[in-house]
Amino acid sequence: MQGETLTTSTTARRLAAVALIAATLGSLAAVPATAASRPHRPDVQISRVQYDSPGRDDRSNRSLNGEWVQITNNTRRAINLDGWTLSDRDHHTYRFHHYRLARRATVRVHTGIGRDVRTDLYQDRRAYVWNNDTDTATLRNQRGRTVDSISWGHRHR
Repeated sequence: MQGETLTTSTTARRLAAVALIAATLGSLAAVPATAASRPHRPDVQISRVQYDSPGRDDRSNRSLNGEWVQITNNTRRAINLDGWTLSDRDHHTYRFHHYRLARRATVRVHTGIGRDVRTDLYQDRRAYVWNNDTDTATLRNQRGRTVDSISWGHRHR
């Protein structure tokens, strides 16, 4: 009888230990799920797109520069965008050359012709890039990996 009590007691302890381990693992597994549910803000992101320039689409330089993509650096350090690209669904591509986006800064990439400054860059195009009805702006790093993209409208098949 004493052997049975020892076996029952040992079994009970093992079950209690397994239950404790399972509870601990369950609570640890819940932590990443909670953290993962928070929205992730990329280090560099497309923060806004003005795809339909204000006024008439008359292909003037003023109208072309009225469409732009805004890119924001959310980090506490400058990011070298040299070799990064910004493109649309039709593969119109702008390549960044010798440009560092300051920490917590924003730059607008305009479609038309202009003089590049710290806060505004120009693609120097004579035609619109961003479709008003549906399109996607994609930002890729120098290795061609997608950093961020944003779409609007509905794609018709």
